[in-house]
Amino acid sequence: MKACSLITVGAVFMVFSHLASATQADDTTITITGHTAGATPFISRLTLDVSNTTVLKSIQFAIDPKPGFVARPLSGTYSNDYLVSRGFEHPPEVVLPVYGLYAGYQNIVRLTYRFQDGSSKQAVTSVTTAAFDDQGCGYNTPTKLQPRTNSTQLSYDYIFDRSACGDYSPVILDSDGALRWVSPVPTLNALFAASTFFDNAVYKTQGSQLVRIELDGTVLIVADYSNIGAVHFHHNIDPGKRGVLLEPDTTSYFESTILEVDSTDGHVLKTFDMAHIIRAAMLAGGDDPDQFVFPTPTDWFHNNGATYNRADDTLIVSSRENFVIAIDYETNGIRWILGDPTKKWFQFPSLRNFALNVAPGSLAPIGQHAPSITFDQNLLLFDNGQESQFQDPKGAHRDFAVPRKYSLDLVARVATEVWNYPANQNIHCPFCSSIYEDAPLNYLIDYALVNGGGPPNIPTFAQLLGLDAAGERIFYYQYPTVGCNTAYNSIPIHLENSKFPALGPQALNVSTRGLVGTDDNVLIGGFIVSGTDPKTVVLRALGPSLSGFGLSSVLANPVLRVFDSSGTLIAINDDWQSDPLHFIVESNGLAPSSPLESAAARSLAPGAYTVVVTGTDATPGTGLVEVYDVEPLSNSTLGNMSTRGSVGTQDNILIAGFIVGDVGSSTVVVRALGPSLAAYGVTGVLSDPTLTIYDSSGSLIASNDNWQDSTTAALVQKNGLAPPNPSESALVLHLPAGAYTAIVRGVNDGTGIGLAEVYTLH
Repeated sequence: MKACSLITVGAVFMVFSHLASATQADDTTITITGHTAGATPFISRLTLDVSNTTVLKSIQFAIDPKPGFVARPLSGTYSNDYLVSRGFEHPPEVVLPVYGLYAGYQNIVRLTYRFQDGSSKQAVTSVTTAAFDDQGCGYNTPTKLQPRTNSTQLSYDYIFDRSACGDYSPVILDSDGALRWVSPVPTLNALFAASTFFDNAVYKTQGSQLVRIELDGTVLIVADYSNIGAVHFHHNIDPGKRGVLLEPDTTSYFESTILEVDSTDGHVLKTFDMAHIIRAAMLAGGDDPDQFVFPTPTDWFHNNGATYNRADDTLIVSSRENFVIAIDYETNGIRWILGDPTKKWFQFPSLRNFALNVAPGSLAPIGQHAPSITFDQNLLLFDNGQESQFQDPKGAHRDFAVPRKYSLDLVARVATEVWNYPANQNIHCPFCSSIYEDAPLNYLIDYALVNGGGPPNIPTFAQLLGLDAAGERIFYYQYPTVGCNTAYNSIPIHLENSKFPALGPQALNVSTRGLVGTDDNVLIGGFIVSGTDPKTVVLRALGPSLSGFGLSSVLANPVLRVFDSSGTLIAINDDWQSDPLHFIVESNGLAPSSPLESAAARSLAPGAYTVVVTGTDATPGTGLVEVYDVEPLSNSTLGNMSTRGSVGTQDNILIAGFIVGDVGSSTVVVRALGPSLAAYGVTGVLSDPTLTIYDSSGSLIASNDNWQDSTTAALVQKNGLAPPNPSESALVLHLPAGAYTAIVRGVNDGTGIGLAEVYTLH
C-alpha cells in the first residue's frame, strides 16, 4: 500500500474576524412565515420568505439547550446550493429543515443567514413540538447513575444508538440523556435492522434493503440485495475502505459474510466470504475445513463487527464464536488472529499458525464485539468474557465484561493489553455491547445487557457511559432492556455544527508558523492540487496580526510568492487589498486584519505548487503561511503542503496545523525531518528534530524523537515513508475529523532548518 497525497502541515489555528460590510445582509429581507411538523416530533420545517435568494451563501440553525443542560447546542448549516439541490428553495420561499428538537417542548431556534459578500445577520424563533412515546424503552426517562457533569472536556455530545427497541430504531441521544432523533421509518424487525451514522445521515437496513435517512426525515432506498442472496442484515454497519461494511445473512451462510458497498448507490465493491477465506487457509495448512467451517447456514462464525485499518490495508473482523481476525484487503489472505487459545479454532495448526501471542499480564478477548482502531493505531474492542455458544470446546469464561485496548507488535507477533476499563470487574454483560473512541482517549461505552444470563427474575439493563481523556466519568445512564434491544451498540457522533453537504476527510486549511529570515531561512510551503478540475484556493502570509496572539518580533511586512512545478512565478502579493481577486478573499471571511499582510486568491490547475514567504526587508520575524480550500466540493483535493522553515527556540519553533475535514476519520503519517535536508543543498539543518502532536483542545496526543522508536515504525516503513535518517521523527495516527497541530523542535533546544509533513493514506 502506498501513501497518496501529502496533506501537511498547518499550524497555529487562528480565527480572524472578517469586518466586511453588511451590504447584502442589509439589502435582503428574510421573514420567517411559519413552520410545519416533520415526520417525527424531533423534526420541523421552517418556511422563510427571502427577497433575494441569489445572494444567500448559507443558513445555519442552532437549538438552545434546555436550562441546566451541558451538551453543546445542536446546529446544522445548509449551503444555498444544497437547499436548491434538495428542492427546498422556490424563490422567494425557502424551506429550512430543523432536526434535533426536544420533543414535548418549546424549542428556541436561532438562525444565522450568511451572504456571498461575507456579511451575515441573525434571527430567532420558537418551535413547540409534540411529546414522543418511547414505547417503554426508557429513552425519555433514563436512570441517571451519574448525571452529566458540568465538565466541557468530553469531545462528543451526541450518541447514535444502534437500538432494536420499539418500531422507531435507531435513535440519537445527547450527553445530557435527552432523546433528539428517531427513525421515521418503522422498523420491520428490529433484531435484523443494522444501522449507522455516516456522511451526516442515518443508514439502516430493512429486510434485504439498504436505506438512507436524512436527518430531516427524507428516506431514500439505496439498494436491494435480495438478488445476491441476502435475506436480512445483522449487527453493525461499519466504515470500510471505500464505502460501508454490511453484514448479511444469506441463503448460504449465517453471520459469515461481509459486503463493502458504495454509500451513494449501494453497488457491491467487495465481498468477504469468511467461510471461503478460512476454508482456503485451512486447506493450505493441511487441515480439513469441514471439521470447522460448516457448509450450511450454521452459526459457526457469528461475525458482529468489522473495521478497516488503512495503515496496513487490512479488514479486522470480530467473530463472537472464535476470535478477532485480520484479512488482507487485496488478497483476502489471513494476516493474524487474536483470541482465546482454549477454543476450538486453536486445535487446528493451520489457524494456530496465524495466532498472536498474548503478552504476560494481558488477557485475550473472549466473545468480543465492536473492533475499531484508536488514534494511536491500537486495537480497541469490547471483551464480553463469554465462551462460545456453538463450538466445542467452548473456551474460557469470565463473569465480567471489560473494554480492552491492545498494542499489536506484528513483527514479534505479540498482542499487549495497554488499557482496559474494568469497573471493578463487576459488570456481567455477556452479549452485544461496544466501546468506541472519539477524540483521543475520549470513549463511549455501551453495556448492552448488564446482568444478562443470570436467573430469570433478575432484571437486565443497558448502560451508556462516557469517559473523557482524563478517564473521568462524564455521564452514566441506564435503561431497561430485553435482550440487547435498547442499546446493542452505540457510537459517538457530532451534531454540534453539521454541514450540508458534508465534507469527508480532506485538507481544508493548512498553515505553518515559523521564523522568516533571509536565504535558506525563509518560510517555504509546498502543496499539491490533485484531481481533474482546477481548485480555487486562498493563500495568506501573516505577520503583524500575530502580535494579537501574544507573539513578539513578528514579521512586519510579509510578501507572498507562489510558484508552479516548473519554478515559474504565478502570483505575488505584498498588501492583500492590491490583489486583483481580493473580493474572493473577503467573501470567504479571510481578509487579513492588517493591510500590510498578504493574501491572494487563485484558481489552480492540478499540479504541485510552492509558496515562499519573505519580508520586504532583511529584518527577521515570525510569520504564518496558510492555504485555504474555498472550493472543497470540486473534483480535486488540496494536499501535500509540507513546510520548511527555521527551527529555533521558544516562539521560534516550527508550528504546523492541519484539518481532517467535517466528518469521518483519516489515517496520516506525520514526519519531522532535518539531517536529510542537507542532501538537497540546504545548509544549517536541524540535526535532531523532535515531533509533538496536539488536538484542537491543546492536549498532547502523540510525540516522537527517533522514528524507529515509535510503536508505529513498522507501519511508517510499510507505507514507504521511513525518514532517511534515524534521528528524524515519524508517527502514524488514525485521527477523527478536526484540527491538529504538529510542533517541530530541536532536541536539547537545537536549532536549524527543519521540515514538517503530514501524509494522508488512501
